[in-house]
Amino acid sequence: MNMIENGLTTDTVIEVAALGKIVPSGDGMLTILHEISFAVTSGEAVAIVGASGSGKSTLLGLMAGLDLPSSGAVRLGGQDLGSLDEDARAALRGRLLGFVFQSFQLLPALTALENTMLPLELAGRPDARATAEAMLDRVGLGARLGHYPKHLSGGEQQRVALARAFAMRPQLLLADEPTGNLDAATGAQVIDLMFAMNAEAGTTLILVTHDEALAHRCGRTLRLSAGRLEV
Repeated sequence: MNMIENGLTTDTVIEVAALGKIVPSGDGMLTILHEISFAVTSGEAVAIVGASGSGKSTLLGLMAGLDLPSSGAVRLGGQDLGSLDEDARAALRGRLLGFVFQSFQLLPALTALENTMLPLELAGRPDARATAEAMLDRVGLGARLGHYPKHLSGGEQQRVALARAFAMRPQLLLADEPTGNLDAATGAQVIDLMFAMNAEAGTTLILVTHDEALAHRCGRTLRLSAGRLEV
């Protein structure tokens, strides 16, 4: 049984508490997120769904500490992201988070191997090359190590992104519309691979998607509507 601290189990990976985000818009202010609260525990797979403009990607950015909220807090691994400076948030991200984006976010001047090695090298890992090679082999790209992103298909680029994300063995994987730029068949293959790797690594997954069928593969679904969490 898990210990309880401040109403949260000690295996809580991330907590979002009364989170709000307001930005300037024209002559006034626009509320993107309003009083969002939830917690995700170790090993969970959680989908965040909602219509375009409901605040899904903004919420994901706040959870990653890429942006700061107007109110409320995000606690990642027990650390309040708002209490950390930018460098400390980046260090925490590097230690705890993996990312998979709709647009792949590969560096075009680096090969598949170099893209996968990059976070490992930044962390000072002496086994960066061997780990990256093993991860690319795991995603079926062992023969494409020296290929640049422009020479890879969309599905192959997303496989490189998966290899890079899992190479650091993150506690939490954040995936933002990971099949948004892929055709249905390729997207299904990538999603099957992502869930398989997530299960193998015991990673916690938060998946932003507009695809209800994909959301149903997660253990829990959080639904955003006009910046509010539906209950």
